[in-house]
Amino acid sequence: MKKHKPRNIRPTRKLLTCALASCLMLGAPSAFAQSSNANLRGQVLADSAPAAGTEVIATNNATGSVRRTQTNADGSYTLTGLQPGTYTVQAGGTSKVVTLSVASNSTLDLQSGGVAETGPVEATDLGAVVVTAPVLKDVKTSEVGNTVSLRQIQQLPQATRNFLEFADVVPGMAFEIDAQGQTRLRGGATNGSSGNLYIDGVGQKSYVKSGGIAGQSGTQGNPFPQLAIGEYKVITSNYKAEYGQISGAAVTAATKSGTNEFHGEAFYRFTDESLREKRPSELAPGQEKTESQTKEFGIAIGGPIMQDRMHFFIAYEGKDNIAPRTVFPSPNAANFVQYLPADVQSQFGPTTQPFSEDLYFGKIDWEPTDRDRIELSAQVRDETQVDSVGGQRGPDHGRDVINKDTRTTLRWEHSADTWFNELIATTEDSENNPTPMGLGNGIIYGTYTIAPDTEETLIETGPSSGFDAQRKGQKGWSIANNLTFNSFSWNGDHTIKMGVSYKAVELTAQDAGAINPQFKYRVTTAGVAATPFRVDFLAPFDVPGQRPTVESKSKQFGVYIQDDWAVNDKLMINVGVRWDYEKNPAYTDFVTSQDFVDALYGDDPDLPGVQPWADRLLPSGLNAADYVSTGNNRKDFKDAFAPRLGFSYDLFADERHVIHGGAGRSYDRNLFEQLSLEASKAALSPVNVYFRDPATQQCYRAGGNCVDWDPVYLDGIENLQNIAQVTNSKELFMLRNDIKTPYSDQISLGMSNQVGEWLTDITLQNIRSYDGFVFTLINRYPDGSFFQNGSQPWGEPVPGYANTILGSNGIETRNNQLLLSAEKPYSKESGWGINLSYTGTSARHNRAIDEAYAFDKPTIGEYPFVKSNTAPRHRFVAAGSYDGFWGITFGAKVVLATPEPLNNISCWGQTNPDGSTCTAVGFTPPAAGKFLIGGKVWGYRTVDFQATKEFALGGDFKLSARVNLLNAFNFKNYSSFNYNSFGSGGIYNPQISINEFGDSLYVPRTLTFELGMKF
Repeated sequence: MKKHKPRNIRPTRKLLTCALASCLMLGAPSAFAQSSNANLRGQVLADSAPAAGTEVIATNNATGSVRRTQTNADGSYTLTGLQPGTYTVQAGGTSKVVTLSVASNSTLDLQSGGVAETGPVEATDLGAVVVTAPVLKDVKTSEVGNTVSLRQIQQLPQATRNFLEFADVVPGMAFEIDAQGQTRLRGGATNGSSGNLYIDGVGQKSYVKSGGIAGQSGTQGNPFPQLAIGEYKVITSNYKAEYGQISGAAVTAATKSGTNEFHGEAFYRFTDESLREKRPSELAPGQEKTESQTKEFGIAIGGPIMQDRMHFFIAYEGKDNIAPRTVFPSPNAANFVQYLPADVQSQFGPTTQPFSEDLYFGKIDWEPTDRDRIELSAQVRDETQVDSVGGQRGPDHGRDVINKDTRTTLRWEHSADTWFNELIATTEDSENNPTPMGLGNGIIYGTYTIAPDTEETLIETGPSSGFDAQRKGQKGWSIANNLTFNSFSWNGDHTIKMGVSYKAVELTAQDAGAINPQFKYRVTTAGVAATPFRVDFLAPFDVPGQRPTVESKSKQFGVYIQDDWAVNDKLMINVGVRWDYEKNPAYTDFVTSQDFVDALYGDDPDLPGVQPWADRLLPSGLNAADYVSTGNNRKDFKDAFAPRLGFSYDLFADERHVIHGGAGRSYDRNLFEQLSLEASKAALSPVNVYFRDPATQQCYRAGGNCVDWDPVYLDGIENLQNIAQVTNSKELFMLRNDIKTPYSDQISLGMSNQVGEWLTDITLQNIRSYDGFVFTLINRYPDGSFFQNGSQPWGEPVPGYANTILGSNGIETRNNQLLLSAEKPYSKESGWGINLSYTGTSARHNRAIDEAYAFDKPTIGEYPFVKSNTAPRHRFVAAGSYDGFWGITFGAKVVLATPEPLNNISCWGQTNPDGSTCTAVGFTPPAAGKFLIGGKVWGYRTVDFQATKEFALGGDFKLSARVNLLNAFNFKNYSSFNYNSFGSGGIYNPQISINEFGDSLYVPRTLTFELGMKF
C-alpha cells in the first residue's frame, strides 16, 4: 500500500481509502438514461417473406438481461432501451451476436430458420467481460458526430485521466490542456459553456459557472472516473429533441455495469519533473525545472449479486498532482525587476500549484422481471487545488479552491412489446468555493506613467483580492419520464419518443468578499516608492434589495417529442421538437433600488432643468425603462421552442453509401453567476482610490480626484471606506426586463461511405449562435455620445454611482466547418485500427469568445464581426492502435493545428466614425513551426505514443505495464504572445511575436509510467 503525500488543504489519504469507499458505495446509487441507451431495429424474414408475429429476443451476454418483442405484419421489429453491450439476438430459430454502441440506432435483419452466426468479429469490452462480436454502426442518422470506443480509451496515449481527452478524434472537437494543467473541451466555435455532458443520459450541466459541465470550470480534474466509462458518443450538431440545455457539442457516455462474473482492475500512474523536458517558461537564462508531479490511481470492481438479475459496479480514481508554474514580470517592465527589494525579487521563478481529486461511482442494477430494470447509482467528485499562481501573480497570491459535486440517480425502465418507458429521479449538489490563500493586504509592484495612463505589472504579492473569495453552487432534484412507442406504422415504421422533465434547483452565487485590499506601488530606477499610488478594494454598501450572496429557487421544465420515421429501407426521417422553460425568481422578482431610479430620472447635473440623466441613452437607441424592474414587469423567457429535422438516405439500401443532413434549433441557458450580479454588485462594489505623491503633492491620476496618503489605510477596509469619495463608488448592474435564452441554429449536409473495412464521412456544417449574454456600459456624455476625444465616458456615471453596467443579449457567432473523417475500426484479425479526422473552420463573432463584458462600444450591436478566437483554421487528428510484437499493444496520436486567432481591442492612430480610436480585431499570430515537411504553418503540434504489455499470471489474473511518451518531439505550443504594435498613422499593421519564455499548451516531452492489474 503506497502512502500519498499530504496536501496543504486536505488530510493524508491512502489507497486503502478507495477500497473502503468502494465498499461503502455498494449501498449507494447510478445513471443510465434516454440518451445513452441503444435501439435495435430490423426485419425478420422466413423464406424471403416477412415473418409476422415472430418473437425477437435480445439477451445481454454479460448480464443475462433479456428483452423481447413481436414482429409486425411486415416482419419489422424494434427493440428500445437496450444497454450498450453485446447481445445474442434470436428470432425463429436463427441468432446473431452483435455489439450495440452508446446512443445508437442500429439495424439487424434476420432470416428465420437460418443458423447462428456472428459475422465479422471485433473484440469489445463494455463492462468487465471481453466478448467477440461485430459492432453495428449507426449509419442511418442525421446527427453529426461519432463514437469513442472503449478500445480507444484504453489504447490511445493520454496526458490526463479525463476520458473527454479522446473526444478530439471526432471532427469539430478540441481538447485543450493549458499552462496550469487545466482542461477544456470545446465543440466548433461555440463558447465554453454551451456544451453538455450526459452520464447515462443524465445531464451534468453547470447552471451557475462557465464551463458547460458542473465542476469543470478552471480545474485539472476529471468530471467522472474513466474506469467507469464504457464508451461515449460525441454529437457536434443536429442532435435529436431529447437533448436539452445545450447549443454546442453534446457528449453522451455510457457507464460500465456489473456482470455475471466477478471482475476488477486497478492502476497506478506516475511522472515528475525528472521525466520531462523544460517548459518554455523554464528556458529563460538561469531558470531550472520546476517541481512537478502526476500521481493517478484507481480501482474498479463489478460482479453479480444475483445471477442474471442483480449486479453491482463500483469505481474510484484519485489524483495527487503538482503543476509547475513560473512567476515572471510583464515583458514591457522586465528591466525594472532589478530595482525591487531582494525578498520580492526572490519570488520570481519556479513555483507550484498542488491539486488533489477523489472520484467515486457506484451502481446497482436489478431486473426483477424480463420487462423491468431498476438502477440506483451515485457519483462523488471532491477536489482541492491551488490556482491563479504564475505569470505576474506571486507564489502567495493565488487561490485555494474547493470543488465538489455529488449526484444520485434512481431509474426504472419497463419494456413491453410495443412500448418502452423510463422514469428517472435525480439529486445533485455542486459547489465551487475559491478563497485567497491568506488574509491581509496585497502588494502589487509595477511601472506607472500618469499621462498617458500606462501601467505594467511586475509582480503581485501577498493575499489576493476579494474577487478570489467566491461561492458558487447548485443543489436540487429532478424527475423525468421518457416514453417510446416502437410499433406504429403509417407509410413506413415510426419510433415515437416523448418525454417530460421537472427540476427544482437552488442556485447560489457570491462573486467577491470584502477582504484583502490591493495596494499598488510604483517602481522606478530609484527603487520602490515609499507609499502606494493606488488601492483597489471591494467596499460593502447598504443598498435596498442588494446582498453579497444571491440565491434563487429555480424551476426548470422540459418537454419533447420526436419521431424516427423509417419511410422505407433507404429513407429515414428524424423529426422532433422540444420546449424548455425556467422560472428564476432572483431575476423576475428583483426590484431596482428607488434611490437609483430617482438618480436615473432626476435632473442631469450637466443640463439641469433640460433633461433627466436617462435621456443620455436615447441617441444609442436605449430606453432606461427597459432595465428598471418593479418586481412585476418581468417574465421568464417562454419562447424556447426548438424544432429539429433530419434525414438519412441509404443509396443502395446496404448501409454503405448514406447521404445525411439536418437543420434544427437548440436553446442553452444564461449563467446564474452573470444574472445574479444585478442583485449583488451594489452591495459589494469594486473601488479604486488614487493617492497624491507625499513629496510633490502631485495626483497620481491625470485629471482625477486624489486623496492624501495615510498609513491608517493599511489597517483594514473599514478605514478605506471612510475616504470621502468612496461614498459614491457603488457599482450597479441592471438587466433588461426581457432577457432571452441563448440558442444556436444548426444546418448540416454530408455523406458517409463504407469502402472495404474503412468508414468515411464528409460533412458541411453551419452553426449560428444568437442572443449570447453581454454586459455593456450605461455611462454617457451629456449629449448622449459614448466617445469624446477618443475616450469612453468613465467619468460620466449615473449621479451617486461609480459605474452602471447593463446586461442584455446580443453576442453572435457564425461558424462554417468542413468535417472529414476516415476510420478503419480495430479488428482482431487485422490487429490494428486508426481514426483520421480533419476540421476546416471559418468562424467570426462580435465579441471575444467567453468574454461577457463589452465596454468599448455603446452597444454590442456596434461591435464588428471579427475572426473567432475559438478554433484554428485547420486541425488534423490521427489516432490508432496496433497489436505488436511480444504481445505489446502500441498506440499513437498526432494533433496538428494552425495558429488559433487572437482577439484584441487595438489602436493604430485611426479615428472611427463614432469617435473611437480603438477597434475590435481578430488576427492570426505567428506559427510555431513545421511538421515533417512543408513550411512553418502550425501553431499546435503533438505526437504521442504508448506501449502496453500484459502478463497473464493464471486464470483471469493479469498484470500490465504501460509507458506513455507524450509530445515525443518536444514541440513548443506557445500560448503567450507579445503585442508589439498594431500599426500607426491610421494604417493597421499588427506586429505580434511569440513570447518564447511564456506559457504554453499541453506538456513538454514527458514520460509516464503505469502499472495495472485485472482479475
